[in-house]
Amino acid sequence: MKFGYTIFYVKDVQKTLRLYEKAFGFKIKFITPENDYGELITGETTLSFASQELGKANFGSDFKPESIKEKPYTMEVAFVTENITEDFNKALAAGMLLYKGIEDKPWGQKVGYLKDHNEILIEICTPIAGL
Repeated sequence: MKFGYTIFYVKDVQKTLRLYEKAFGFKIKFITPENDYGELITGETTLSFASQELGKANFGSDFKPESIKEKPYTMEVAFVTENITEDFNKALAAGMLLYKGIEDKPWGQKVGYLKDHNEILIEICTPIAGL
């Protein structure tokens, strides 16, 4: 078995794919003709987005979309880079929202946090030394 996908349910799949393409340079791998599901080329594991309507169809009344009025997700997606300042600023310029600036961690890693227009929490970090 292997980890294949992370899927976030969003209001506008196409808009979200385009933002991640612009902010992080990920290419769009696939989008359905209905624009209700799409994937990005991000490495071995696929980052995907599905419409909230598809979430409602899949889960019925158990589906609860995130709200901008609430705190960010209790999960995050993390992107590792050697050029954290440059990539962090590029993402901000592309339309990502600042959540917490870049900090030095005690274990030698640099980490900063952004949010997208869906309130998805995004960590941009350097590799952990020695791993």
